[in-house]
Amino acid sequence: MDYAGSGSIQHCKNCGTAVVRRLPDDGDTKLRAVCPACHTVHYENPLNVVGTIPVLGDQVLLCKRNIEPRKGFWTLPAGFMELRETLAEGAARETDEEAGAQIDMQALFAVLDVPRVGQVHFFFRAQMHNDHLNPGHETMEARLFSEADIPWDDLAFKTVKETLRCFFADRAKGSFGFHTLTIH
Repeated sequence: MDYAGSGSIQHCKNCGTAVVRRLPDDGDTKLRAVCPACHTVHYENPLNVVGTIPVLGDQVLLCKRNIEPRKGFWTLPAGFMELRETLAEGAARETDEEAGAQIDMQALFAVLDVPRVGQVHFFFRAQMHNDHLNPGHETMEARLFSEADIPWDDLAFKTVKETLRCFFADRAKGSFGFHTLTIH
C-alpha cells in the first residue's frame, strides 16, 4: 500500500467533525485532511523509528521480536520515537525496553528513509557496559552475535539488514562513517 495520501485521518482532532480531502486555502499544493467545521488542516507526517547498534567486544546485540510485525524474527533494538524525547533518548529507551542493555550512546550512524510506509529510521552506534540483558515483553530473546553468526535470513526488516551491512563494512575498514539510505 502506498502510504502517501492513504487518508488515515478521518476526523478532526480539534472538534471531531469528519474531515474532507482538499487543497488547503493557504496555497498548499497537496491534498490534506481539512475540517469543514473549524477549518483545521491536519498534516500526515512520517513516523520516526529510533534504535541502536549495541556492541560488546566484536559482537552485536539483536532482539528476537515477540510482537508483530515480523514476530519471531531478529532485529536491532528500535521502535517509535515518543513525543518530548530526542533521537538519542528514544534510541536509548528502546534499547533498555527491548533488551535491558545498559549502553553508552555513540554517534548517529545511519538514517534510512522508508517512504513506502511513511517512516524514517535512525540508528546510533552504542557501546554496551556488559553482557547482562533483561529483555522486555516485546522481545522473546536478546542475544549477542558475532558477524559470522548474524541470522541474515531471519532479520525482521530491510532497514536492519542494510544498517548491519554498513556497520560491518565500516568496522572492517577501521572507521565508521555516516550513512543515508532509501529503502523501497
